[in-house]
Amino acid sequence: MSRGFVKEDDQEEVPIVPKRAYLPEGVTNFVTRTGMDQLLAEKQALIKEKEDLGSTNENERRIALNYINAKLLLLNNRIAEAKVVDLKEQPQNKIRFGATVTLKTKVSGSIQIFQIVGVDEADVAKGKISFVSPLAKALINKESGDMITLKRDREDIVFEIMDIAYR
Repeated sequence: MSRGFVKEDDQEEVPIVPKRAYLPEGVTNFVTRTGMDQLLAEKQALIKEKEDLGSTNENERRIALNYINAKLLLLNNRIAEAKVVDLKEQPQNKIRFGATVTLKTKVSGSIQIFQIVGVDEADVAKGKISFVSPLAKALINKESGDMITLKRDREDIVFEIMDIAYR
């Protein structure tokens, strides 16, 4: 049918759904057990939100439903691609995915603790950095006592690795 015969009111509004956390093309979606649990809890919350939709306006309800379905599609794809890493199987003396690393800044002597996690569970405020972040990439395969340099625009930051743990 020609677009000339479609009423403007009948056109479906396409929901704009924010993309999930960046995961480079072709990179395995590694997650910790906690990260997978968070993804599954997010899925359950979206399913519940979908079930609880109760707008009096049918058009608003349809738009909200389309939005939730689009978010579920992205989330289901992320879950399907996820590979849970067992932290007990990681080499305890080397930094790998899931490691909690204690770093000491060479210049200031300040101590920072980070865990290397999946892209969806990364939250710097909670000390969780994505395994695809520059810092995580610099830390991978290093050991306690090693020094790493994080390249920055203004000045490089040098860290000493103080401790490695898998929790």
